Amino acid sequence: QVQLVESGGGLVQTGGSLRLSCAASEARFAAGPMAWFRQAPGKERERVATISRSGSTTRYADSVKGRFTISRDNAKNTVYLQMDSLKPEDTSVHYCAASPGRPMIGVRPGDYLYWGQGTQVTVSS
Repeated sequence: QVQLVESGGGLVQTGGSLRLSCAASEARFAAGPMAWFRQAPGKERERVATISRSGSTTRYADSVKGRFTISRDNAKNTVYLQMDSLKPEDTSVHYCAASPGRPMIGVRPGDYLYWGQGTQVTVSS
């Protein structure tokens, strides 16, 4: 059974930082592009950041560019999202996603086959 397990969410004040982690249960599930998405109540799931299998290529949503950093440690089958300068509008459930074997980095939720259970990030004003 595929498992992507997120951790690191929580409550933080505006301007604070959090680091999310997502560990894949097996290396083969992390053998491709990975991504972080988020979804606020009543809104569609949106892409936050994506990273290639090697980690050499990263892309970000305009709303988080310059504040968030995605990275991965393939030896640990883990992807990270460092979130700095957090704003109240960042409040949402954050999900990691994996698309093993996919040659191109996807930007849509449908491009990803496996998903974590989500971790809540709440930024107070």
